[in-house]
Amino acid sequence: MLVIVAPGQGAQTPGFLKPWLEDPAFAARLHWLSTVAGLDLAHYGTEADAETIRDTQIAQPLLVATALVSALHLFPHPGDAFQRIGAVAGHSVGEIAAAAGARAITAEQAMVLVRERGKAMAQAAAVTPTGMTAVLGGDREEVLAAIAANGLTAANDNGPGQIVAAGTMEQLAAFADAPPAKARLRPLSVAGAFHTQHMAPAVSHLQQLAAAVTTHDARTRVISNRDGQVVHEGRDVLRRIVGQISSPVRWDLCMETMSDLGVTGILEMPPAGTLTGIAKRALKGVETFSFNGPDQIDDARAFIDKHGEPAGLDLTPTWRVVVSPAKGTFRIGAEVADAEVVAPGTSIGEVASTRDKVSVEALHGGQVVEWLVEDGDLVSPGQPLLRLYPEGSL
Repeated sequence: MLVIVAPGQGAQTPGFLKPWLEDPAFAARLHWLSTVAGLDLAHYGTEADAETIRDTQIAQPLLVATALVSALHLFPHPGDAFQRIGAVAGHSVGEIAAAAGARAITAEQAMVLVRERGKAMAQAAAVTPTGMTAVLGGDREEVLAAIAANGLTAANDNGPGQIVAAGTMEQLAAFADAPPAKARLRPLSVAGAFHTQHMAPAVSHLQQLAAAVTTHDARTRVISNRDGQVVHEGRDVLRRIVGQISSPVRWDLCMETMSDLGVTGILEMPPAGTLTGIAKRALKGVETFSFNGPDQIDDARAFIDKHGEPAGLDLTPTWRVVVSPAKGTFRIGAEVADAEVVAPGTSIGEVASTRDKVSVEALHGGQVVEWLVEDGDLVSPGQPLLRLYPEGSL
């Protein structure tokens, strides 16, 4: 199974788009998305220095646009991608690119959202001096305890030996004065405490915008970095993108879900290297591919051919499916077991795993066509559970 991932802020480096812009088609598509974003992304990806592209308002649109345009080079006929991709995921702002790649939102909607996300997060970061520090190594529980004791947030949990603490500069200074045993601290060059309560004002702004966005159910599994769950319904994908601004990134749980799905290959969109590096440490035996330039297109397509398989979501437009968010045992809710109609937002049951129990909701509702699993069945992330027709269509 192939999973395609998109990196978050910090992956960008000066000049990383130069080889890409030699291709007229790439340049034209980037120009279109630059117009939507209101930024000269070609300039920032080729001529701007590291300090300039560190700016949240520039870095975020630059990363999302790069992922979207380079994806079209891998899949000139985008519909073909869904016969190859088992799941998509994005780290932090990369989740917007993943959502657009899965067709939950359009590329233009993605660029408007990321433009406003970057502005709102920069404004929120300017209120109080805040920052982020990577904690490398150390005992996991001791690291988390030390972060909490200093009033900080574990804003990124990237897997074994890599947690990012975030908070005020005073809190980070106190943390640095008494670090966890056997841990190395590395301050990050970011503008604020992303994925913490300090970003709450940005969430409010994005919520207002999201209310006007038309969504579609994802064409492949989307692994949410809020909790590693598979999300399928477009409104849920969008809601999580918005809320994730002030919520920790649980990339460790995303990788657990990839493992549950049986991933064999992970391809990271440009600028690549960060997420494949984490995967090499955490997902032993899984092949990785860092896609960074047009000279790699043939090799990238060969990697896709080797690992690609359909996600198993047969999305006929006249009906909807409710899918499992996680791996575990599915229990059908007693109140819907014999129901002919399910109201929007109804819980149809829960998936119980060794980690927790997750309620499964039919966000759209509709008339029950058929149950695709039985009570007590073991299910995998993204597996269809229930088929529904929109109410009144039969």
